[in-house]
Amino acid sequence: MRLRNVKNKEQILNTSSYFIVNPYLYKGNWHKLFKNTNPLFIEIGMGKGKFIIENALKHPEINFIGIEKYDSVIAKALPKIPANLPNLFIIRLDALEIDKVFSNEIDRIYLNFSDPWPKNRHSLRRLSSKVFLEKYDTIFHNKKVIYMRTDNKDLYIYSLLSLSEHGYTFKKITFDLHQDQNDLITTEYEDKFSSNGLPIYALIAELDS
Repeated sequence: MRLRNVKNKEQILNTSSYFIVNPYLYKGNWHKLFKNTNPLFIEIGMGKGKFIIENALKHPEINFIGIEKYDSVIAKALPKIPANLPNLFIIRLDALEIDKVFSNEIDRIYLNFSDPWPKNRHSLRRLSSKVFLEKYDTIFHNKKVIYMRTDNKDLYIYSLLSLSEHGYTFKKITFDLHQDQNDLITTEYEDKFSSNGLPIYALIAELDS
């Protein structure tokens, strides 16, 4: 993925009240930042933020954290967040360090249109691989809940197998999400892809602690 530089991105990040500069400081204590004990949902790889911002607006009873690896992408998302949205923060993080930022406090993980890492030698880099599922085990609060969407059928099949092998059961499996459900909060990427009539694969997986 080629990333375009964003003018004044450092200023955007440094002046936004929604951007947490050092998320490592809040491990195990994110409820103190939100000043409540509401459920905490995270989106790993939030892109330009449409999905998580709209969810935070729709569900004030839930806390949300958007996670993105690249400054330029975060700088595009932050200006879209309306003022006085108390249940949303954004952090810059490589997903490999997810367990260094959270500990037994997450109630749901969203994996939306993650990098499919198509080559077999890169399979453990996929966000649904056993490497990441083991990390997620340490950050979930109680029941483990993963929502996933992708346009990549190979990644979808891989994820179904990986999650199943890890002990997850599936509450929903669909090979054409937009055909099955129309009241969706979508991502920017999803809108562009589905407008061409191509299917979106989705699942909801759960695992009791």
